[in-house]
Amino acid sequence: MELTPIILLVSLLAFMLIGVPIAWSLSLSCFAALLTMDSMPLALLTQRVFNGANNFSFLAVPAFVVAGEVMSQGGISKKLVDMATVLLGRMKGSLGIISVVASTIFAALSGSATATTAAIGGLMYPEMEQRGYPKDFSAAVQAIGGTLGPVIPPSLMMIFYGVATGESITKLLMSGVVPGILTCMLLCFMVYIIAKRRDMPTESVAFSWRKLWDSVRDSFLALLMPIIILVTIYFGICTATEAAAIAAVYGILVALCVYRSITIRQLWDIFKKSAVQTVVISIMVTTAQLFGWIVTYYNVPTILAQAIQSVSSSSLVFLFLTLVILMIAGMFMEALSVVIIVAPILHPVALVYGVDPIFFGFFVVFVMCIGIATPPFGPCLFVSCSISNRPFVKVAKEVLPFILVEVAVAVIVIFFPQIVTFLPGLME
Repeated sequence: MELTPIILLVSLLAFMLIGVPIAWSLSLSCFAALLTMDSMPLALLTQRVFNGANNFSFLAVPAFVVAGEVMSQGGISKKLVDMATVLLGRMKGSLGIISVVASTIFAALSGSATATTAAIGGLMYPEMEQRGYPKDFSAAVQAIGGTLGPVIPPSLMMIFYGVATGESITKLLMSGVVPGILTCMLLCFMVYIIAKRRDMPTESVAFSWRKLWDSVRDSFLALLMPIIILVTIYFGICTATEAAAIAAVYGILVALCVYRSITIRQLWDIFKKSAVQTVVISIMVTTAQLFGWIVTYYNVPTILAQAIQSVSSSSLVFLFLTLVILMIAGMFMEALSVVIIVAPILHPVALVYGVDPIFFGFFVVFVMCIGIATPPFGPCLFVSCSISNRPFVKVAKEVLPFILVEVAVAVIVIFFPQIVTFLPGLME
């Protein structure tokens, strides 16, 4: 391997180890690599960065960020919890199951892991504590619920993966629907098993069609947002970018004019916060484009594919190896950063192995979502511990069975990729 890609990768790791933010680590490592490319003018740096930003699909990012912030601050989470309580309140460990289901629905509104944990956890943890649930278990349930945020559309991670690799963002978004629902069901089952073994409380909420109707009516307009996104994308009415714009406008109108849960001043604050997030994300994505170009120019994916194939030519071995590598990376690095870095490297290798590119995009994002709640640096764990004021180590211990459930889902989709590719395949 030539000197330039070595400098690129080593400097990237060095900058991250000394605490430089990932956006600037990518920028500085790319600049250092370009300095060693004698035949390449430095003007190429600005050209590749511009080309990375000059992408219509990237316009979906600020729109989905705004939509997620509006739904997070618009009081929607309380309505979703009320509806889930009416449906599931009589099961063993029902409040834990309600937390997972409400998190799944809220994830389809916000697309953010930490926002889901903060919004649903802020409501459900005090309720679970008051009803006599173990405190550390209650905090762990809130942490694991947030991991579904980047899996179920709208998913910013899917958009970033699509921008970095050139794959269809629409198909990537749709790939998370079925496995996201499957994961929710299995997490609920794990909550039920643990609750039954520890004899946790059961709610005495009697089922009532009237209560169900009232709860659905109150949350109906909020629930329409993910439906609008999925239906318009699935039937080809809108692109992912256009659906994001519709979702943002719809969310603002519902929160501002119907629920009246935000004010004009709060909306302005949401715009400012979303703008800052979008700028940071933009720097990361555009420099990742340059990073990917340098990696590809020096045939790093080809070299890596040949090295892995010398060990095994099986796509299953490659996927299990990817699972292990990404889980280790997710324990120590922020998930979005890992996706942006590994996408241009592992995506071409997956193609060499004959792995479906949409499946592999989902797989990378899903495995990194496991890391969002995995110690020692899972951000959802930190949010949950902050909400509950519980010790990190004890909450991390309680979250491990749920991590195993999500790892099991990753293994299931390896052997049955149709779970992921079914919906995207229908769009062809």
